[in-house]
Amino acid sequence: MTGPCAWLEGFNSCLEADLLLLQRLVEMESGSSDKEGINRLADYMAREFAARGAEAEVHTLGECGHGLRAVWRGRGMGRPVLFLGHLDTVWPPGTVAARPFVRRDSKAYGPGVYDMKGGLLLCLMVCGALCGRQLRLDGDVIFLFTPDEETGSACGRAWLEAEAAPCRAVLGLEPPLPGGGAKTFRKGVGTFRLRVLGIEAHAGTEPEKGANAIVELSRQVLRLQRMSDADRGTTVSVGLMRGGSAVNVIPGCAEAEVDFRFPAVADGKRLARRIAGLQPLDARCRLEIEGGINRPPLERSPAVVELYSRARAVAASIGMTLDEGGTGGGSDGSFTAALGVPTLDGLGVEGGGAHAIHEHVLIPDIPRRAALLALLVQELLR
Repeated sequence: MTGPCAWLEGFNSCLEADLLLLQRLVEMESGSSDKEGINRLADYMAREFAARGAEAEVHTLGECGHGLRAVWRGRGMGRPVLFLGHLDTVWPPGTVAARPFVRRDSKAYGPGVYDMKGGLLLCLMVCGALCGRQLRLDGDVIFLFTPDEETGSACGRAWLEAEAAPCRAVLGLEPPLPGGGAKTFRKGVGTFRLRVLGIEAHAGTEPEKGANAIVELSRQVLRLQRMSDADRGTTVSVGLMRGGSAVNVIPGCAEAEVDFRFPAVADGKRLARRIAGLQPLDARCRLEIEGGINRPPLERSPAVVELYSRARAVAASIGMTLDEGGTGGGSDGSFTAALGVPTLDGLGVEGGGAHAIHEHVLIPDIPRRAALLALLVQELLR
């Protein structure tokens, strides 16, 4: 089997066995806070990669649990290509018991199946296909999985950056855009906590002696909301607020948690300075502000466009249309792109319902995505 369509036929012939593997991956729960579950999945994936002829090694990454690195060895000395994914999902232990893996109407449903157990399956499929053929490719293929992408990759970031830096390209296995398009840009992400310290007082007998922290926070929230700029693609959103101690007490403390998104590094720095520079409108109150940028944007650079163009051409060779677009959500691919490594994200299995109860993947898309990835690796490492 050498031609593009032959690769697709090969993956189609193994689809039933691969769906059983996908079911095992979904049933192996790995919520971000479930360190034991993440570790079990890492160990299981390591065995699966090893069975497919790859070198697999589990890495302990602090309190978040295990990451996984598997390598298919090429025959050349060129720079490697890196497949990037994550082991964790947003679903807590016990979710599968209430909402088990099920196949219905050419779709596979289950917690984490779309984000991103389907992507993990694709990596195993590609690794098995590469190892089953005597290919002479100019470089290794690295499969790297962090344990904490859903919570910001505090444990996995330094490790994945070190692994990605020498690579010629990074292929992200996050879910694609609606309709199956690849992601050629992502917004950067930042968070702040804004705390207002006022003065408590009795609400009935001497309210004038108090400085209402909730009122001051409300004014600051309006300031924050006005920082959004639709024309520039920047957003500032106050997602959580809390404050006060009792209904008959002028509140002396209130706080809010703020999310901001930005398409370019310069926009993120500008927003971060504006938020950090907020001053109280009530001089009796004091502001405490902490936070900043935690994910850079994946910018649509010429190198990203060139990588996408090659992927689109490969997709066309198997009769697949690969569109492109962007998203406001962050991913580990943003870190690799910020290093200057060409990064194409959203190459996982088409579906829908990320982080929702109707989460699913489209079964017919599994073999063609695997074929696209296997052929793209050959294109990049020839």
